Amino acid sequence: MFIDSYKHIHCVGIGGIGISAIAKFLLAHGKSVTGSDASASSITRDLEARGLKITIGHVADNLPADADLVVYTEAASEDNLERAEAKQRGLKQLGHFDFLGELSKEYRTICVTGTHGKSTTTAMTGLIFEAAGLDPTVFVGSLVPGWKDGNLRFGKSDILIIEGDEYKKKMLKLHPETTLITNVEADHLDVYTDLNDIEQSFHQLGRQTSQTVFLNVFEQARHIYSGEGQAKEKLFGTELLGHRQFPCFWHRHHAQRDIDNGWQRLGGIELQVPGEFNMLNALGARALAREYGINDDVTRRALKAFTGIWRRFEKVGELNGATIISDYGHHPTAIKATLTAAKEFYPGRRLVLLFEPHQHSRTKDLFDDFVTSFDQADVAIISEIYHVAGRVADEDDVSSKHIVDQIGSPQVSYAKNLVAAEAQLRSIIERDDIVIVMGAGDIDKVARNLVG
Repeated sequence: MFIDSYKHIHCVGIGGIGISAIAKFLLAHGKSVTGSDASASSITRDLEARGLKITIGHVADNLPADADLVVYTEAASEDNLERAEAKQRGLKQLGHFDFLGELSKEYRTICVTGTHGKSTTTAMTGLIFEAAGLDPTVFVGSLVPGWKDGNLRFGKSDILIIEGDEYKKKMLKLHPETTLITNVEADHLDVYTDLNDIEQSFHQLGRQTSQTVFLNVFEQARHIYSGEGQAKEKLFGTELLGHRQFPCFWHRHHAQRDIDNGWQRLGGIELQVPGEFNMLNALGARALAREYGINDDVTRRALKAFTGIWRRFEKVGELNGATIISDYGHHPTAIKATLTAAKEFYPGRRLVLLFEPHQHSRTKDLFDDFVTSFDQADVAIISEIYHVAGRVADEDDVSSKHIVDQIGSPQVSYAKNLVAAEAQLRSIIERDDIVIVMGAGDIDKVARNLVG
C-alpha cells in the first residue's frame, strides 16, 4: 500500500469531515498522525481523545520535524504556512481526494457521487456490505450511527466505498471499479461553466470506471455515460424502461414500496427515513448490493434498520414539545424535497424552517429557485448567507434579505446572523411544531443549542 512508505503524516484541516476520516484511517494502519485546524470542534476534540496532537491555528512550526507526508484539505491553499513549510522541506503533499485517489488504485473501489444523496447512499451501501460480511472500508461525508469512527468504517477486505465529491471535479481523482451517480443538477457554478460542464465531468468519471456505471433514471442522468469506455451501464430507479412508478406509502413513520425493475421483482423496501429521495437512495444502494452478489434479504434488513446519518434529516431532540431536526440541505431541490418529506412524515403538524444559504455564488446563480423553495414551510426564517473561505463571493450582489423581499410573505422573515436567527426561532416555536434547522454551514449549532 502506498502509505507504507510513510511513518508520520501531518493533516492540515484535520477538523474537516474528509481529512478527519483520513486521519482515522492512518491511525488504524499504525501511523503517527498530527494535525491542525483553524478552530476547535467536536471533531478535533474526538481526535484528541484518540491520542492525536492537534494544534489550533496554522503556523509553520506546527509541521513536526519527522513528518514525511502532508495531507491537506482543499480549502488550504499553497500559501498556507504549514503547506509552505512542507514545500520548503521537499515533503510530498496530497490533497484530500489526491489521497483517496491513490488509495482507490489499491482496492476494488465503489464511488457514490452526484448532486444530492451521496452521503446517505454511501452510508446505506456501507451498512449493507457490512451486514453481508464483506467488511468494506467506507469514507463518507457525514457521521454514521453504529460506526465507532463515524465518518469512516475501517475494514480489512479489498472493497473500498467512497463518497465522491463533485466540487472542483474532485471525484475525477478516483479510479473506481464501480460508480453510482445518484442524480445530476446545476450546482457549484462558481467552478463549473454550466450544467453541460457538470454532465461532462460525470461522463469522464464513467470513462474512468473499469466495470459498471449505475445511473439514476432521472432524465438528467440518462445520457451522462451512454456506454462509452469499458464499463457497462446499468440503470436504477422507479421508472426503469418506462415502467410505471410505484407509489410510496407512509405508515408509522416508515415508507414501503414494492419495486419492479422490468426484469425481476425485488420485493418491498421499508425505510425509517422519510422522502421520495431516500427511497431513490435506497434503490441505488440496493443496485450496488446486487452487483456484488448480496442477497436481497440482507439488503432489506439493513435498509429497514437504517435510521439516518448526521445532519441528514437528523432528529436531534425536542424543545418544549417541538421536534428539532437538523438537515444539511442547501440546494433548492434538496430544500423542496426535504420539506415535502417532512409534511408526509409529520402530517398535520406546523412546519417551521430556519435556513442558512451556503455560499454567495450559489445563492446568486440559483436565486430564482431559492425564492420558490420554501412554499411548504408554514413559517420560515432565512439567515444571512454563510461565507465559505476560498470560494467566489458576491457579497455586495446578493443577500438572504433579497430572497425574503422577493418572496414577500409575512410568514418568511430575515435574520442578519445566526444569533438573531436563533432568538427569532425560539420566540415562535410552539408545542408539536416540526422545526427544521437547515444548511451546510454553521447552522447545525443552532439545532444543538435548542436541545442543549
